Amino acid sequence: MNPVAFIETKRDGKENDLSDIRELVDLVTKGDVADYQVAAWLMAVYFNGLSGEECRIFTESLARSGKMVRFPDNLSPVDKHSTGGVGDKTTLIVVPLAAACGVPVAKLSGRGLGFTGGTIDKLESIPGFRAHLDMRDFIAQVRSTGCAISGHSGDLAPAEAIFYELRDVTGTVPSIPLITSSIVSKKIAGGSSSFVFDVKCGSGAFMEDQRSALELAESLVDLSASMGRGSMALITDMSQPLGMWVGNAAEVAEAVDLLLGRGPDDLRELSLRLTASMVHLGRPSISLDKALSLAERSLDEGKGYRKFEEMVRSQGGELDRFQEKVSRREHLSRTVREIYAAESGVLTRCDARRVGDAVRLLGGGRLSKKDAVDHGVSCQILRKIGDAVSAGEPLARVYFSGEGVRWEEARAGLVRAFEVGEGAKPPKLLLGSVGPREGD
Repeated sequence: MNPVAFIETKRDGKENDLSDIRELVDLVTKGDVADYQVAAWLMAVYFNGLSGEECRIFTESLARSGKMVRFPDNLSPVDKHSTGGVGDKTTLIVVPLAAACGVPVAKLSGRGLGFTGGTIDKLESIPGFRAHLDMRDFIAQVRSTGCAISGHSGDLAPAEAIFYELRDVTGTVPSIPLITSSIVSKKIAGGSSSFVFDVKCGSGAFMEDQRSALELAESLVDLSASMGRGSMALITDMSQPLGMWVGNAAEVAEAVDLLLGRGPDDLRELSLRLTASMVHLGRPSISLDKALSLAERSLDEGKGYRKFEEMVRSQGGELDRFQEKVSRREHLSRTVREIYAAESGVLTRCDARRVGDAVRLLGGGRLSKKDAVDHGVSCQILRKIGDAVSAGEPLARVYFSGEGVRWEEARAGLVRAFEVGEGAKPPKLLLGSVGPREGD
């Protein structure tokens, strides 16, 4: 492959030779091509896109650049992916709930990215929880328990990580084909047979408008199908945080509450919709409506909670110890401050992005890769869009460790996150869907 000619082809809006795409990924994996040349091609893709076949070959090459999880022929797990949000703890609910409905789930998750939380950071707030399983243990647990949640291994799709780091520093992250290939390559390497995508839309998501979210959802489903995987995508609102808590340990506690039959309505609704989608893909003979009824019944009968207990125990976690801490509110940081309404009226804005940024600033997320996460940092959302409020009423309660410049900066962001006006309706949670579609 001639790297300059390869770049020029895409620069001029033409399709790259498929064998050259495979060679590019191989060269990147080995470190045998200059970063500036890869960056130039990424920028050309940003402006001119990839054809369906180019995207498929690029994704396949990324997936095959390292080890791949291979489940036995008689085991066809489902995986679920969220494009990232604030207060999004649905993975902790839908993985055991879908497994309780008879569908094996093999979930590979990541840490927090920017202002969004990460499932692995949340689970590590449970004492003893082993968040990184080797490939053999991961497969064995899905077979024995019906589900497992593990952090991404560096051995899976290593080329994707290299391309992502270059995208991150070259302004090419918001490219639909590059986002799609990044997500699907890791899912393919993870070995599952079908995928459910939760594409977030709003201020607390990477896709802030519905049109972009729909384009990404369609791209994810189309690419998955072209690679022989069944999938569907839900487009869901992230204009305000999901549920009432943002922060690692607090979100685990809220997820457990929901599995025990409590918890906020929006979190319950989305968790059930996602679970129904997973059940339908894993057991196609069950319609989406019947899958939703099965998910509701399994949740209400406590089957999802018992499966969560089993999964946590299988991964070394001590859920009883965690619940004891929750009962004494020891899972929350000790310093408490509140954000108050400046006037009476109806809450018209509860900006998810600003809430996520505030929790991150206070130590609940990372400002650099080396930062440790304080699992006790959290923000309790006391009022949401459409709620009536009175002047001086608390809108949010924040838990963190100590005070200082960070709190003042976080407080300023939180004050701007909330707006009170004359009237507003709660935003619609489910904005659209794509699929289900079987693999080609």
